[in-house]
Amino acid sequence: MTDTAASAPAQTRRAPEAATACIAFADGSVFYGRGFGAEGVAVGELVFNTAMTGYQEIMTDPSYAGQVVTFTFPHVGNVGVNDEDDESAQPAALGMVVKWDPTAPSNWRAAGDLPRWLAARGRIGVGGVDTRRLTRKIRLGGAQHVAIAHDARGEFDVDDLIARARAFPGLEGADLAREVTCRQSYRWDEMRWTWPGGFPRREGPGKRVVAIDYGAKRNILRCLAEAGCEVIVLPATATAEEVLAHDPKGVFLSNGPGDPAATGEYAVPMIRAILDRGLPIFGICLGHQMLALALGARTIKMSHGHHGANHPVKDLETGKVEITSMNHGFAVDAQTLPEGVIETHVSLFDGSNCGIRMRERPVFSVQHHPEASPGPQDSFYLFERFAASL
Repeated sequence: MTDTAASAPAQTRRAPEAATACIAFADGSVFYGRGFGAEGVAVGELVFNTAMTGYQEIMTDPSYAGQVVTFTFPHVGNVGVNDEDDESAQPAALGMVVKWDPTAPSNWRAAGDLPRWLAARGRIGVGGVDTRRLTRKIRLGGAQHVAIAHDARGEFDVDDLIARARAFPGLEGADLAREVTCRQSYRWDEMRWTWPGGFPRREGPGKRVVAIDYGAKRNILRCLAEAGCEVIVLPATATAEEVLAHDPKGVFLSNGPGDPAATGEYAVPMIRAILDRGLPIFGICLGHQMLALALGARTIKMSHGHHGANHPVKDLETGKVEITSMNHGFAVDAQTLPEGVIETHVSLFDGSNCGIRMRERPVFSVQHHPEASPGPQDSFYLFERFAASL
């Protein structure tokens, strides 16, 4: 079915006969499609993701808390789902929008299908939508505030859905790391997936690293363990005293959702105390932004952010260009970096900051996701670089 974008006053709108899902925008526009997964309503920020693989990893990436994901690649659901590809215990994204309805899975690793997987986890899917049109709307107008609804009878209170979208406060000022972080500390020893055994365990002594969980993806922790680190994970609200009590050789700052300035209210003082101790620090995504704030820089909200697995990033120090995975709606303002902090990476799409390091100390971070879940593996070396600094 082709989606419909309504432009008439909300009270006169009628859903197409076959429509069982609705996307209502804060600007009053409405798209219809076919629902799958859970029934109900979800309200959040609509973004688009250009990755051609990894929809399960994307949906379970904690950095997507508060967001609905439009997939520009039409074949979503065709490889099914399994228990190994989750990046967290539950999906963080509120829902997904796709062009074609998910087909029956065809992949040797599939243990289930996407619609049932979404339904069991309370997440809404909307198919049969012109995702190119949605993507253009986001590119021109920025990330959109929407309410998505799935009702098997095709009955929608469009006025209410638009009102909900308009009432959504947005992600600026939102501290979402508290919602997705672990509730207590734990140790991690699982390494990256290999054929045919799956996920091996790290054995023997390692360099102890405390990983601060702002919404850490499992494959990031696996990459740290693969690099020889003994990983201890602490909640986002951990204090410097709690971090140092583990006598770490270094500290890792994870990815995560929300506004870095909001999370920084409690995270920045801890990071500054760790900096004062002279420990090596490595940050990714929100952790990159947290480190920049702790060093004295500022962050800004992007129009529609970077979400995908095909983003070219240039290493300014080597001239090398890496294809990377991205997922962020905020960025570090490179113009505010203080003396002694070097910009190391930039996006070749828009020139935005993608990496920093301290000039004289083993403290660095990147905006992109070097763990490659999903995405290319060009940046795996960053974990080795961090381990070598310990």
